[in-house]
Amino acid sequence: MTSTTANAPIPSQQGNKTGVGSKPKAAPRRLTLEEFRRKYSNREDGYKYEFVKGEIIKTPSNMNPTQLFIVRNLSRFFAKTSAYVHGAELIPEVDQVTLPLQLRRPDLSLWTSERIEKAQDESVSEFVIEIISPTDRSVKVEEKVLEYFEAGVKVVWLLFPQTQTVHVYTSPISVTICRDQRVCSAAPVVPDFEMTAAEVFAKKL
Repeated sequence: MTSTTANAPIPSQQGNKTGVGSKPKAAPRRLTLEEFRRKYSNREDGYKYEFVKGEIIKTPSNMNPTQLFIVRNLSRFFAKTSAYVHGAELIPEVDQVTLPLQLRRPDLSLWTSERIEKAQDESVSEFVIEIISPTDRSVKVEEKVLEYFEAGVKVVWLLFPQTQTVHVYTSPISVTICRDQRVCSAAPVVPDFEMTAAEVFAKKL
């Protein structure tokens, strides 16, 4: 049973002067995926916007100058792979529809030359990389990893610059933790894309 304080106003005393109670506020209308794309997809304000079940997820973009050396290292090693020779690229922050009402934007993802040429293909990449910041909540990161695999991703790398650690997922429950000289692999998607955790985070190569 709910109790009230002695000084709590009775309903007729609330609202406007006529004694009629004010109407409850309506719940905010959720955006459609199309509305989100029009308003947020192309914003360049230092944040990354994703769309999850009608809600906008706003996080600081990790494509900033303090992390550029990581992107450089990944790009240089990827340029040595057979996938790169055949036209594939690691591209930052490409919109990808993981579920009918969910749009993610991985920090980096693999795109073959065929998919780049299609230009309109927003299905998920088979290999995605996320750079994890101290403000990222662990439960949200785990949810995103599970979502990626449910959508068809085959390999996920989570990069933790603060601990210089890479978590390499080949399924939601199969993960290899790499530090120092432990080799991170993108197999089976790009078998010859391999580099140690130290090489991922090296400020000079």
